[in-house]
Amino acid sequence: MRRHERLDLLAIAVLAFLCALWGVQQVTVKVAVAQGLPPVLQAALRSAGASVLCALWIGARGGGGLRGAFGDLAAARAGLLLAVLFAAEFVAIYLGVRITSASRAVLFIYTAPFFTALGAHVFLPAERLRAVQAAGLAVAFAGVVATFAEGLLHGGGHLTGDALCALGGALWASTILIIKASPSLRRTTSAGLLLYQLAGSAPLLLAASWALGEMAAPLHASLLAWTCLFYQTAIVAFASYLAWFWLLMAYPATRLSGFTFLTPMFGILAGGLLLGETLSAGLLVGLAAIIAGLRMINRPAPAVA
Repeated sequence: MRRHERLDLLAIAVLAFLCALWGVQQVTVKVAVAQGLPPVLQAALRSAGASVLCALWIGARGGGGLRGAFGDLAAARAGLLLAVLFAAEFVAIYLGVRITSASRAVLFIYTAPFFTALGAHVFLPAERLRAVQAAGLAVAFAGVVATFAEGLLHGGGHLTGDALCALGGALWASTILIIKASPSLRRTTSAGLLLYQLAGSAPLLLAASWALGEMAAPLHASLLAWTCLFYQTAIVAFASYLAWFWLLMAYPATRLSGFTFLTPMFGILAGGLLLGETLSAGLLVGLAAIIAGLRMINRPAPAVA
């Protein structure tokens, strides 16, 4: 595959479209819950369905099939840890989305780059933060604190949901750090990494759904709920993630990462337009601070003459 040094119009268009898809996902979770599909069960069915699609895609491409995609035994052990963290991440996110607004949920979930930068600074010596990145970390943290403080005005439900979504962002960051720190996972294909997380998390999420009592009563989910689940499964967890991996292989990661900050904006707009959620001044100020800080964190290092 040809490697590009800059983002062309195709890459920019695909990135913007992906961010819009990711931003809308939290709206579909809330709608599906309201239409009778419990949150953690949604996450389990999403992982199971997307893992089947991913496995079929890997098989259709050839090149060693599933065995070639998964890598060696060391990668399998690390992949099991990824699956556990991935499952915990989506338990936190889906429970959080149920009790906070979709607008606030997407903002806190996409604090993941903040946690990634902080974790890399602590655990990965090669990725220590420069002064401008440390300042960006402080700005982003101030935005998180401001948004949490604003959530206190809406009562405990919002605050608990916000905290769960932020925990989901931290767990997402932990999976990124494990991939960065594991030589065996770095040798695994992108589709293999995705399948580790999807297939490994599905039984764990089903067990969590059962433990939470979501399966105690028969399902009475509407057609709209199943449509939302299809969106989460086929469009987001399968197709959009594969498109993201394609971009990562073809374009510089530092340039791509800046565009992911569009996702909270799309999510907040979707929450306002589709669910009628209030776009408070505090929420928008927190969003602006987080985006500004994360852009500083992801600023590439100056070229050495």
